Amino acid sequence: MKSVSIIISLLLILSLLLVAAGCTQAASSPTATVPSVTQQSSSKEEMVAFVREAVAYAHTHDKNVTLNEFSNPNGSFVRGDLYIYAYDFNGTTIAHPFSPEKLGVSRINEPDALGTLFITNLRNAAVNGSGFVEFSYKNPANKSIVEKKLGYVEKVDDAWWLGSGIYYGPVGPMTSPSGNNTAASPSRTG
Repeated sequence: MKSVSIIISLLLILSLLLVAAGCTQAASSPTATVPSVTQQSSSKEEMVAFVREAVAYAHTHDKNVTLNEFSNPNGSFVRGDLYIYAYDFNGTTIAHPFSPEKLGVSRINEPDALGTLFITNLRNAAVNGSGFVEFSYKNPANKSIVEKKLGYVEKVDDAWWLGSGIYYGPVGPMTSPSGNNTAASPSRTG
């Protein structure tokens, strides 16, 4: 009889722990606006692999389905501090998980925090197939402080391109995430 009450007690405790664990996990919000501040910054290599995965997804799925997935803040193309954005070659935003107000808006002449036409530079890199562009932008995960950002883009086809980016420090002399000084050229392709 004592062993039955011990088993029942253990099952009750286990059930309470399982319920408590489920109740303490943060729910994902469909109105999320920025990636989590607490997550570790992604590397340049992770960003490139992420964009390449998104391009492969775009090649194997319907374009509307793909753009909806890229615009979903809780979708499979939002991971930690990385997310995918999509533009057409006129600089019009066609997918963005955290700036739905920018959808359908041409940003080709929009400057970054230091006056550089960053969407133009990103588009120019995509025209060449792929590339990196450095720019300065408010980091919403860090009190909207202007920071250096490295963007990587790839052309999907002749109509549109995808990109992602990583923040890597305060604005000053441009130093890439790998530590190379790039002050002579704030925009590179590769």
